[in-house]
Amino acid sequence: MKFAVLDFETTGTQATDDIIQVGLAIIDHDMTVSEVYSSMVKPNGKIPTFITGLTGISNADVADAPELDDVMLDMIPLLEDAVLVGHNVGFDLGFLQRALDRTGYLPFTGRVLDTMDFLRIFFPNLPSYQLSMVSSSLGFQHDRPHQADSDALATAHVFLKCLEELDGLPLITVQRLSELFDNQDSDLGWYFDGVRMQREAQPAQDLDSHRFYRQLALKVGDWIDIPSAADERGTMPLEDTSFEQFIEQVKDNLRNLLPDYEERTAQNHMFDEVIQALTDEKHLLIEAGTGTGKSLGYLLPSIYHSVKTNERVMLSTHTINLQEQLRERDVPLLTKVIPFAFRAAVFKGRQHYLCLRKFEHKINTKEFQSPKEDVLIAAQMIVWLTATETGDDEELNMGNRGGDFWETVASDTDSCLGRACPWFKQCYYHRAKHEAGAADVVITNHSKLFTDIKAGHQLLPGYERLVIDEAHHLEDVAGKHLGMHMKYFTLVHPLLRLFKDSKNGQLAVLRQQLGSSGSERAMEWAIAIDNLYPELADVKEDWDKLNELLFALLPQRSDAGPGEAAQFTLRLLPDKKPEEWAQITELENRIHIALSQIIRQGEHIMGKIKDSDDIVDTDGLVTDVTGLFKDLGGVRDDLRHFVKLDSTDTVYWYEANASYRSKSLQMYAVPVDVSEQLKEHFFDKKKSIILTSATLSIDKNFQYMIEQLGLKEAEQQGKLNTVMLESPFNYREQSLVLIPRDFPTLKGSVGDEHFVSMLVESLAESAQATRGRMLVLFTSYRMLRQVYEPLKEKLSTSEIAVFGQGVDGGSRTKLTRRFQEHPASVLLGTSSFWEGVDIPGEALTCLAIVRLPFQPPNHPLVEAKSERLKREKKNPFMKLSVPQAVIRFKQGFGRLVRTANDRGIVLIYDTRVIEAYYGRHFLYSLPGPKMEHMYTRQMIPRIAEWLSDRPQETEAANQEGEQA
Repeated sequence: MKFAVLDFETTGTQATDDIIQVGLAIIDHDMTVSEVYSSMVKPNGKIPTFITGLTGISNADVADAPELDDVMLDMIPLLEDAVLVGHNVGFDLGFLQRALDRTGYLPFTGRVLDTMDFLRIFFPNLPSYQLSMVSSSLGFQHDRPHQADSDALATAHVFLKCLEELDGLPLITVQRLSELFDNQDSDLGWYFDGVRMQREAQPAQDLDSHRFYRQLALKVGDWIDIPSAADERGTMPLEDTSFEQFIEQVKDNLRNLLPDYEERTAQNHMFDEVIQALTDEKHLLIEAGTGTGKSLGYLLPSIYHSVKTNERVMLSTHTINLQEQLRERDVPLLTKVIPFAFRAAVFKGRQHYLCLRKFEHKINTKEFQSPKEDVLIAAQMIVWLTATETGDDEELNMGNRGGDFWETVASDTDSCLGRACPWFKQCYYHRAKHEAGAADVVITNHSKLFTDIKAGHQLLPGYERLVIDEAHHLEDVAGKHLGMHMKYFTLVHPLLRLFKDSKNGQLAVLRQQLGSSGSERAMEWAIAIDNLYPELADVKEDWDKLNELLFALLPQRSDAGPGEAAQFTLRLLPDKKPEEWAQITELENRIHIALSQIIRQGEHIMGKIKDSDDIVDTDGLVTDVTGLFKDLGGVRDDLRHFVKLDSTDTVYWYEANASYRSKSLQMYAVPVDVSEQLKEHFFDKKKSIILTSATLSIDKNFQYMIEQLGLKEAEQQGKLNTVMLESPFNYREQSLVLIPRDFPTLKGSVGDEHFVSMLVESLAESAQATRGRMLVLFTSYRMLRQVYEPLKEKLSTSEIAVFGQGVDGGSRTKLTRRFQEHPASVLLGTSSFWEGVDIPGEALTCLAIVRLPFQPPNHPLVEAKSERLKREKKNPFMKLSVPQAVIRFKQGFGRLVRTANDRGIVLIYDTRVIEAYYGRHFLYSLPGPKMEHMYTRQMIPRIAEWLSDRPQETEAANQEGEQA
């Protein structure tokens, strides 16, 4: 088989645009690239400037290029008898067919394969399928992205790498892929079918590398054989070893493993404080500045304490990112340097794990909502099962539609058959739960801590000692989980999964099975299921009406963008219900009665089918349907709780955005104050809780956090230690804070013309002085949009790119990656960019903070907390707004200096930091950078001077590096 790998560069994406360069790489029968054809092509018109910027191809380059006719004459023999391959091949195929038509040739009728499909299936865990990213991930040279010959060659190498992966898969996996694409009428199905026939003709292949079960190849076997960490060790490795001896031994091993390793005073201090709190059964608030080596600071004492006392230590993070970092980076490092075997398990929320029973049912019945896309995701998962040890969705890049697919195959409590499930011994969720029960240290997340409390401590293995990283988020997560949060789709999804139409949905599948069983009783149940359909449709109709009514009540004002908090928000007060609330209550009552009836009838039918002997192979389906009825019961109860508005200790509100209107509706009922519940569930019950983050203190003290988290009593009883660890970085030399003291004051969240023009001018000049490499943090999406276009225009001549969150599309991760890859760029970000974004090194030299990050005072939760403080005769602004903004401000500042070698400038355009009485709280909370305020016109010379003046002593200080 011969493959022709094609890539075109064109003047645009429309059918009327011209080809300006051709790249064609030929892969011969021996699977090597035998020839690369490349040519410029003379277009009919001029090449647009942005295409020249993207490809590097100018009008001068194509002035003497051959005409399209001549190029097609060269290409056609190369395409003969070849399978056409391309990266996003539809684009190139369209241009090829139009070029053949224009030059008088017959259309291309051969087979066509897309490397995008191959990559998704055979490399399901790549973070991006962009050609340059893929090339670098797979270790290929791709010197000139967006040049046709280089792109074609890179695509050819990528394609060969995919075929290599396919070749290494077990035969059963190839057969499942072939079967999956059967009846798809796709060239991908044709190709897999050919590979299957070829493989079936070969002698039996290696059967030891995978476990084979129910026609699937898996990487891992039964989990029930995994012994506990203590049983596996057998001995007590730390019986006669003090913590000091243990740490010294680990440090020696780190020095041998990492030549650059140097001890950090702050990290040593953290070791001592954490082990002391764990041993003395005290709680600890410990602020660890950037560069402390916080993760090892709590991991090593936790592992030592757990192994020494044979008592599990629980670790919790706010973000999945940090959980993954601990799993992928920190634990493997410690495995090499700790002188005995220990076990650290990651345990996430149940919805992160694949349910193999549901997945098997889905691919066997081909129950796909959008067949073309879902078949690709299913193929991806079949291949992923041969490699995954966890079944965790974080390992998969499923694309935009993946979330809907995953929801239908994710593990969940209500549809679990437990030990009766044929997949029980292979189950990823039960494996993770068993591993957590057998581990010394369990890494989970804040959400799961609270889900466990709501489930009566049935989810997590028992623990008495807990380390909470990213602890500044604990209060917020507690509110969300101890309260109620419901979206429009919270009811729609289970309804549609039960019944979409008479052919789609779990009830429809069950109905078909009953219909074909021939049993009299089965027909009776099938009719009972038919009777549920109109009732389900009525509930959906009433639910839509209810959401539309709620949306109509929202005040029409907007100051948020895609990916930000909702644009419209309305707080509901128990004693001041809107006039329309009677109508809403009536609709809710109708929904409540209808759902109760559906659930009662549905569960009755399911019970009958389950107990019947003459209906076979329906257990899994019946359990899934019963689980969906339980979901409906939960939504029914939550909706009643929300509509009743009967608790004065709860804040009720809902929000939505303009784009998706009532379908974007989200309802909340959150406790005003969670400190009492945190105290009751955690600080009173557990022996020792360590809370750590880089931002816990305000004005160098912890009082705000102590009050918010319910630690006052522990403090009074002497059961709480507090420690502040300075960052090892030399902020005085590494960072300069500049405040333009004559900058106009901003009122409200939108900038007036004068403010915006001055801001754009200053940002453009600063970006030129720092050659891009600038992150600008906004508190409002609206102002980001006000600045985006004029700034882009101002910088267009200086070749500095501008990326804007919510304007340029893509997730935070994608935007950050584009910013890092582009040598000269400015990134404008709002809320989610203030923390958790890590851009070390020279990619970020300048951070601009447009406004102090105060939460909108009219946000329902802020409003309710403020009212409570006023009743207690306290000042809500100083007690709540300022502390929250200071913590956010410190997080934002922390984006700049990420390693001992980073050096950069922070511009603060909000003059309140030097003018307002509360401004000092912000500046005083920073870790000691050099601070200067001056006139705006003096800033650029000062930036240039500071960047060129790199002190020698800083160089010496920076040898410390970024180890451990």
